[in-house]
Amino acid sequence: MATPDGDGYWLKGQTYSHRHGIKQAGCVWHGEFKAWFAQDGAMLDKLADGLDGQRGLAEEAAGGFARQGSKHYHGHRERLRNRFLEQGGTALADYELLELLLFFSVRIRDTKPIAKKLIERFGGLGAVFAAEPERYAEIIGDCVDGEKDRDLQFTQVLFKAVRALHERTLQEGFLDREIVSSWDALINYLKITMAHDPAEHFRILFLDRKNILIKDEVQSRGTVDHTPLYPREVVKRALELAASAIIMVHNHPSGDPTPSRADVDMTRQVVTALQAVNITVHDHVIVGKDRYTSFKCEQLI
Repeated sequence: MATPDGDGYWLKGQTYSHRHGIKQAGCVWHGEFKAWFAQDGAMLDKLADGLDGQRGLAEEAAGGFARQGSKHYHGHRERLRNRFLEQGGTALADYELLELLLFFSVRIRDTKPIAKKLIERFGGLGAVFAAEPERYAEIIGDCVDGEKDRDLQFTQVLFKAVRALHERTLQEGFLDREIVSSWDALINYLKITMAHDPAEHFRILFLDRKNILIKDEVQSRGTVDHTPLYPREVVKRALELAASAIIMVHNHPSGDPTPSRADVDMTRQVVTALQAVNITVHDHVIVGKDRYTSFKCEQLI
C-alpha cells in the first residue's frame, strides 16, 4: 500500500518466504512498522518480475530473482540433481548427497559449504542425522532479518524424517520374524539407531514366546559414559507386555563396545531378576561406532 505522504509503498503480510527477493528488489525492512518499504514503483515492478519467476519450492532457489552467489553457484543445483539421477548415489561424495537433501530445506544459499561444515562438525553422515535438532543452528544459523530462520526449521524436520524413515526401513528386515534368524538385520538397525548417539542410552527388545518382537523401547538415557538401568523396572515392563524373553542393548559413544565391569554386573542383576519370573535374557549387545559386542558370544551371560 502507498505511504500516507505518497513517497513510497509499504509491503506487509506474508512476506517472509520472499524476503531475499524483496531485498534484491531494493526494498528495506523497517522493524518498527514490521513492513518493507519500497521507494518507488520501479522497485515494485522488479519485485513482481522476480515473483513471477519463482516456483515456490525450497530447492528451486535458482529461479527468478532468487539467484545468488558466484557464477559457479548458478545452475549448480540442477547440475547436481541431474548427476544424481543419471549416475546414482555412488557417483556423489558424502557432502554432495547431504547437499542434495539441503536443496529441499535451504532455500536461497550455497549449500555446499553448509554440507561440508555439517560433516566436519559432527564427524560423518550418520552423526549428522543423529545430532540433536537444535545443534544444526551452529552451522545453518537460526536468525535472518530478526525472524526465526525457516531454513533451520525445515532442515531439522527433513533430517529427522530421513533418519526415521531409514530406521523403519531397517525394521522391516526383522519385524514379524523370529529375531535370532534375523540377527544381521537387527544389528544393522541397532547400528543406525544407536552408534552415533552422543550420549549412552539403553533399550530393551521385548520378545514373545516365538522370539518375535513385541516392543522396542528406550528405557533410559544417560551421559557420555553412563546410563542407569534398574532391574525392577525391566521386570515390571516385561510383565506388562507379557514378554517371554528380552534382548538388552546399549551404546558406547566412545566407539569402543568393550563391556565395563559395571556393564557385566548390571547385566547379571537383570538376568537374575528376570529368571525369577521365567523370562529369558537372550543377549546384551553393546553398540560402538564400527563394531559391537555380544555378551552371549563372549560367554558373559
